[in-house]
Amino acid sequence: MTALLVVAKAPVPGQAKTRLCPPLTPAQAAEVAAASLLDTLDAVTATPGVRPVAAMTGDLGAATGGGALRAALRSWTVLGQRGETFGQRLAAAHADTSAALPGVPVLQVGMDTPQVTADLLTDACSRLATADAVLGLAEDGGWWAVGFRDPRHSALLEDVPTSRDDTGSRTLAALRQRGLRVEPLPRLSDVDTVEDAARVAELVPRSRFAASLPAGALR
Repeated sequence: MTALLVVAKAPVPGQAKTRLCPPLTPAQAAEVAAASLLDTLDAVTATPGVRPVAAMTGDLGAATGGGALRAALRSWTVLGQRGETFGQRLAAAHADTSAALPGVPVLQVGMDTPQVTADLLTDACSRLATADAVLGLAEDGGWWAVGFRDPRHSALLEDVPTSRDDTGSRTLAALRQRGLRVEPLPRLSDVDTVEDAARVAELVPRSRFAASLPAGALR
């Protein structure tokens, strides 16, 4: 069994996917964020042999799609995020997941890759069963997934600068400096810009995510 952790932010208008504005409005960007998160939750729920965990921040009561998100998370272990920096929150989310589900590997994804599938997550969990860590780099230089067979190693995430074009390479270097055997995962594109959104939507045309994109705003 693997703990499959989603680190996510409640899609509140004005606080979610703000790099899509303009051309999207804050309300439209929140719709996109909610759809992306719901598609990700569906993929995790459909992955066999995992325990789904969400580390959430923000107010679901004020979020776009809050009711649907609450329903999707009903059978999940839901944790609050803690820490000042994003790196601290990532490390804490892994530690808290391990405390809630002791003795199992932890694989973490975010809410910015709605093209992720249950098959892709199943493969990542399988790789983590034999490697010390797995890492899925993102096209923008970051990463979309990281996992640790021994979750205590996740503490290294606290010291890796985030939201940079070398975050992925720095994370890989930190993993290797700790002596971990790292198995690579496929490279995916995060959704940060409208160009990213249009490209990812073409990969999953029948998804909530694709349906959430206002066509006129992406021209």
